[in-house]
Amino acid sequence: MLGADATIRQSLTVIVLAGGDAVDVGLRAVLPRPDFVIAADSGLEQAAALGVRVDLVVGDFDSVDPDTLAAAVRAGVEVERHPAAKEHTDLELAVIAAQQRGATRVVIVGSDGGRIDHELANVMLLASRDYAALHLETIGPGGRVVAVHDRIEITGAPGALVTILAVGGPARGVRTSGLEYPLRGETLEPGSTRGVSNVLVEALATIEVESGVVLALIPNIEDV
Repeated sequence: MLGADATIRQSLTVIVLAGGDAVDVGLRAVLPRPDFVIAADSGLEQAAALGVRVDLVVGDFDSVDPDTLAAAVRAGVEVERHPAAKEHTDLELAVIAAQQRGATRVVIVGSDGGRIDHELANVMLLASRDYAALHLETIGPGGRVVAVHDRIEITGAPGALVTILAVGGPARGVRTSGLEYPLRGETLEPGSTRGVSNVLVEALATIEVESGVVLALIPNIEDV
């Protein structure tokens, strides 16, 4: 793992720990090995449960326990403090920090904390064109969500559910392989349920889009 003041200069994986309710320690088994770990405000409190060392903590620190933050500072964790009145959530600031350090894969771990606005905003963040160059995904108690701006591969157990939803406008030229109900250059419209509850039939599936963005949602995290 990189030191707290290191800069990512390769295509490396960054884990971002989001705030909210405590995550299930079982998520540790499905997380990739990180090269750098960023905590978004109270996401710092998730680190001990998951057994990961935080390199950077970002936010306005209105929700993290002060003693936990102080202990992190003593341990050499880099701190990036922002004002409470800001244009981005703490989670998005953490994604920006990862992008600035050259990461190409960012895995967000955490919960919405029971707030539907946070839950929706966190999912929609994945589809932002500002982060189209990233492989950006989130893993939480409800499953996994991955943004598809061009092409991704999904590995998992045959029988696992995969839902494909267009966001931000029509997704055109959507093609899949390895799924029970293939899409062959089709257009998915936002709000359509056309892509709900597809099924993996192979250990490796692909999803491609020619234009637009889709989110691939895998609700059964234990199967992937």
